[in-house]
Amino acid sequence: MLGLRTAARTHLTSIPLRRSSAALLHKQPLISNLRFPLRSSSSIRMSSSDSNSNRNQIIEHIVLFNVKPSADLSAVNAMISNLNGLISLESVLHISAGPISRCRSKSLAFTHMLHSRYRSKSDLVSYSEHPSHVSVVSSYVKPIVDDIMAVDWIADDFSGSPIVSPDSALRLTILKLKEGAGESGKGEVLGVLKGIKEKFPSIEQLTVGENFSPARAKGFSICSIAVFNGRNELDELDAQSELANEQKDKVREFLDGVLVLDYAVAAPVQAASL
Repeated sequence: MLGLRTAARTHLTSIPLRRSSAALLHKQPLISNLRFPLRSSSSIRMSSSDSNSNRNQIIEHIVLFNVKPSADLSAVNAMISNLNGLISLESVLHISAGPISRCRSKSLAFTHMLHSRYRSKSDLVSYSEHPSHVSVVSSYVKPIVDDIMAVDWIADDFSGSPIVSPDSALRLTILKLKEGAGESGKGEVLGVLKGIKEKFPSIEQLTVGENFSPARAKGFSICSIAVFNGRNELDELDAQSELANEQKDKVREFLDGVLVLDYAVAAPVQAASL
């Protein structure tokens, strides 16, 4: 349940509206439930202040896919390539899609992941409803995927670049709270997750939040993503098993499910035009 590292040290407010070529490496579509209906704007809870979004926050979007065992490799590669190609959409700050390096959970199994970032919920809606996204989902995702899970959360007090550099390693942690956990239990879990970066210096960037798209989340509600400079730094975290278990023990009583995945950000094949 350990989380993220910073892809860059430049504060979000200093990032120009035009994305750099590094930002153009990945772009993914939003995918809804198992029947793949397109996500409508009403499924994203919009706040009245969203149009004036906080420049110190970003929206994290994660989609997990289980590709059918019978899927042809060329079809899988086409799905990944076309999802990453959605970086050309103006509302997307960062997008990366590819195979999951390691699934550390037994109850749910996924083969691929998409991670993207936005400045606001309205930008996420714009991406979801864009014809290019709709086309990629229908033409390249639906035919080869038999299960999907997706979560979205607001990363407050965000610092660093929203662009996750190639060769970075990510650890995604998604938690399901027990029914009786209540607000105090939820607060305890969020507090422990947010404090992890101080205890594990190999984490470059960490975001933590509460999922605001419950329809596609299979009952999971607390999300965290940790960014590391590379696989070696992620392995350093795993080597600190005693400290990691100590953090898990603090929140174990409030949890009904844990999903932990590792993912490596691939280098871009080509940059999309602005």
